[in-house]
Amino acid sequence: MQKDIRRLVWNTTALLVSYMAVAMTLPVISFFVTKSLGYSNGVAGLAVGASFFSAIVTRGFSGKLADRIGGKVCAQRGLPLYVLGSLICFGAGLVVSPALGLGLLLAGRIMLGLGDSLTLVGLLSWNIALLGPQRSSIVFSLIGASIYGAIALGGPLGMFCLEQFTFCGLMLACATLPLIGLAMICPVPAAAPPAAKKAAPFGQVIGSIWRQGLVVFSQGVGFAALGAFAFLYFAHNGWRHAGFALTCFGAGFVLMRLVFGSLPDKLGGLRVAQASLTAAAAGQLLLWLAPSAGIALAGAFLTGIGCSLVYPAMGTEVVRKVKPEQRGAAVGCFAVFQDMAYGFTAPVAGVFADRFGYSSVFFLGFAAALLGLLTAIMTLRQKKAAVQTDDVERIRAREHEPSSRRGRDDPGQRPPLPEKGVSQCPQCERHCLLSLPGCRKGKAYAKRNALVKEKAAPFRPAEQ
Repeated sequence: MQKDIRRLVWNTTALLVSYMAVAMTLPVISFFVTKSLGYSNGVAGLAVGASFFSAIVTRGFSGKLADRIGGKVCAQRGLPLYVLGSLICFGAGLVVSPALGLGLLLAGRIMLGLGDSLTLVGLLSWNIALLGPQRSSIVFSLIGASIYGAIALGGPLGMFCLEQFTFCGLMLACATLPLIGLAMICPVPAAAPPAAKKAAPFGQVIGSIWRQGLVVFSQGVGFAALGAFAFLYFAHNGWRHAGFALTCFGAGFVLMRLVFGSLPDKLGGLRVAQASLTAAAAGQLLLWLAPSAGIALAGAFLTGIGCSLVYPAMGTEVVRKVKPEQRGAAVGCFAVFQDMAYGFTAPVAGVFADRFGYSSVFFLGFAAALLGLLTAIMTLRQKKAAVQTDDVERIRAREHEPSSRRGRDDPGQRPPLPEKGVSQCPQCERHCLLSLPGCRKGKAYAKRNALVKEKAAPFRPAEQ
């Protein structure tokens, strides 16, 4: 197991290096489109969102490909597309015509989105297969930490390269980094792809995970607004240190992933998502109403804290809902919701910025975080009601069976937990092995089971 953890850390380090090709351009694209090419903020948002639109279209294909040929091969096909996309964007900096430059930029961003789709879905599927689905939250946490760690470093580094080496020099640097990441993952052994079975339709998979996806979409809106327009927002207000807005976001994001990355497994994904979205909404509120650069940077940091654990929390729930042979497709469908947040937010926020000012883009993030919080609360209530109803029906069915046939699945007939040693948790996972007498949920099992039995008791008329 320690060897698999080391492989996961190595793969996520390779992703951090490679994803700098995306992160270094994130604050630069809108500046290049508005200042160098002379287009509006709406067009700048379209250029930023082009890569995410491309990823939306190809996530289903990437998931099925990862299930069929394995996650490692899928990632190895995606990283060279990072290089190709960066080189096409390099050409956009050489041409004189603004229209041709914009066309090349959009083509490069679309190619970058395809590479992003293949690489991220491949790495997620590959590392979940290495560690097992029971440790999927660790995989989601470390891969997310790599992505947003790259964003934290890439924001100021991208602005520095733009000032020192122009846009073309920045794109050449972005074309080099994915090659280093590709060389890093090649020696790591691949995990065998799952047994080939008929893949579930894309719409069916989406239908089973749309609530978790909507929560992820809601947290993604705030980051997309920050990443696309933070630099222009600071420049418009005459504030310095614009590049550090993404650094503050990334610092809060990575800090939460590294320190509290296991919370979804301990407390449940929906509870963690509720607390996280509350923090994200507060951060967007600070950015929207910020009177100074310091308050805006604090809002970016708080937004990073709030956005950090939502994706692994919901991703863990998604992985546990699907069969192993559908895991890659489920991860790909799940990632579509985040891509939709990034892809649609940038152009919509650009229109808002043109009409209502740059601060209005963070109002969108604030409203979206509140929507995600409401969705998480309603989903958790539905989940609790479904579990309670399932237990009531099980008890009623077992009342008509002889006592000799009642087994461990009957909540009223489960044997008591031993004092020490390995045991079966009666509440969270019926077949999970624990080193302690029971988890925190298991300790509350007896109290909840008494309530279930009371609800399941048949009606008896009062004696005359």
